[in-house]
Order: sequence, then structure tokens, then C-alpha cells
Amino acid sequence: MGTEIERKFLLRDEAWREGASGLAYRQGYLSTDKERTVRVRVVGEQAMLTIKGMTHGIRRVEFEYPVPQQDGEQLLALCHRPLIEKTRYRVEHAGLVWEIDEFHGENAGLVVAEVELEDEAQAIEFPAWVGEEVSDDPRYFNANLARHPYREWTDGKG
Repeated sequence: MGTEIERKFLLRDEAWREGASGLAYRQGYLSTDKERTVRVRVVGEQAMLTIKGMTHGIRRVEFEYPVPQQDGEQLLALCHRPLIEKTRYRVEHAGLVWEIDEFHGENAGLVVAEVELEDEAQAIEFPAWVGEEVSDDPRYFNANLARHPYREWTDGKG
């Protein structure tokens, strides 16, 4: 069984962009049930099917499998709308890889940084551009952004 331990943050500024290059991601959800999500992701000519369990703190079970790119495209057509469209950037800092997602489409305006950890108590040296932690805010889960896009939020953040 795979386990994902991930923390998620908003960003203070755009300093992370220096030297960063990104890849376009399209992903959709076949299931966004609270107990499990089933995601299809297409990046270039690669496609993945991912099943994730319920989040407990910053930990959840995760299984990920490659699928043929053509199958991935067909599976995206079956997914709930809107699809998640984003550019993912990878930035290394103090021995960790930060993934910064700049969202487009229905979630345009949202930029979030994620860092995957070996264990929940792992110490992190934060880059200066990392802001408020939103790991515990389910609105920022990609599956929820597919159901309730950022542009629909009414609290002034979207």
C-alpha cells in the first residue's frame, strides 16, 4: 500500500518563479467521494490513474498506475466537470522538492505549493515565498476544486 504525506501552502509572492519551468497538467475525477477519489491525469504523452483514500491529517493511502495516453484521454471525457487545468512547477529547496501548481480555467488565480514528506513530523526549512498553510482546508484539495472551483468562492479568496 502506498502512503502520501503532503503539506499544502499558499504563496507570499512570486519569487519561486525564478528559474522554474513547468508542465501542463489536465486531470479529472471519476469519483470525488469523501472516502476515496479516483483521478485521471494526463501530462504530455503520459497518463496515470490514481486512487486515494480518505485524508487523515496530512496522510492518506495512494495507489498510482500508468495507463496508455489514449486511454487517459478517453477517461478524462468520463470525468466530472470542470477538469483541473494547471501548470506544475518543481522547485528544490533545502533537500525537498516543492511542487507549485498554478491553476487555469475555472480555478484561475489560485497558486498552491505542496511538499511531500517521509513522515508527518519531518522538519521543513521553508522557502521565503511560502505563506499560510492550507493542508487542513479541504477547499484546496484538487478533487474539491473540481466540484467547487476557486472562481466560485465567495470569501474573497476566489
